[in-house]
Amino acid sequence: MYLLRRQTQNQPDDSLFREAKVTELRAALGPLSGRRLKYCTDGCLRRYLEARNWNVDKAKKMLEETLKWRSTYKPEEIRWDEVAHEGETGKVSRANFHDRLGRPVLILRPGMQNTTSAEDNIKHFVYLLENGILNLSEGQEQMSWLIDFTGFAMSTNLSIKTARDIIHILQNHYPERLAIAFLYNPPRIFQAFWKAVKYFLDPKTAQKVKFVYPNNKESLELMKSLFDVDNLPSEFGGKATLKYDHEEFSRMMVDDDLKTAKYWGIGNEKPSFHPKGGLSGAEVAPEPVPVEPLAI
Repeated sequence: MYLLRRQTQNQPDDSLFREAKVTELRAALGPLSGRRLKYCTDGCLRRYLEARNWNVDKAKKMLEETLKWRSTYKPEEIRWDEVAHEGETGKVSRANFHDRLGRPVLILRPGMQNTTSAEDNIKHFVYLLENGILNLSEGQEQMSWLIDFTGFAMSTNLSIKTARDIIHILQNHYPERLAIAFLYNPPRIFQAFWKAVKYFLDPKTAQKVKFVYPNNKESLELMKSLFDVDNLPSEFGGKATLKYDHEEFSRMMVDDDLKTAKYWGIGNEKPSFHPKGGLSGAEVAPEPVPVEPLAI
């Protein structure tokens, strides 16, 4: 009993203990079906347990809140044609390279903010989170973020409220998906925004945020330890060129939409994307509304 209590308090390393907790959480959730079963993989349960320090009751509550959110927001049903206008400047995109640990990389460029709709900004971000997860390699649960502050100005940035809503979704519905976030060379005017945003960050999440400056040897060494400089764009101190091509990225997202639909069993008709005109041809049909409120 003492050993179990000590492990519980100190966030255990023992794999047998962790697997026992996964089994306990799965039993506590009860019978699963449909998308709910698809979502609640063992890896998923581990992430929620990790986020709640391996407390089964707290992890269960957190996961059930996510299931309710997913049944309403339906992130797996968002398609590129719905958010493509948000991505025209490349303000958030999936990189064409991985970090040294094989994790997919999201590139965020707040200076390229191009719209004012909080709802659409959030929907676009959620879409790309789901897309990043879709492209995780086997056995990988997390992704890395690179944030480029070129052109950043308070007048073009997301509102504090929108940033807070995104943080809430990330922390509560995508726990342990973020491995590390590099804020590369943020200007001084960002400090006020950061102080306001940091207030909403869980301490564990805040520890994953790293400020990186070109003249700071320690922070640059950290980046080099996680990224191949030959793949890393020059905006982040690397040797590669970062060029966002909206048409090319859109084609990639439409192809991924097919993979998403197949994974969730939503539909199998292929859409075609026209950057100026949205989708044409057959669109992916939405899944019929499930009878069970949380059947996701």
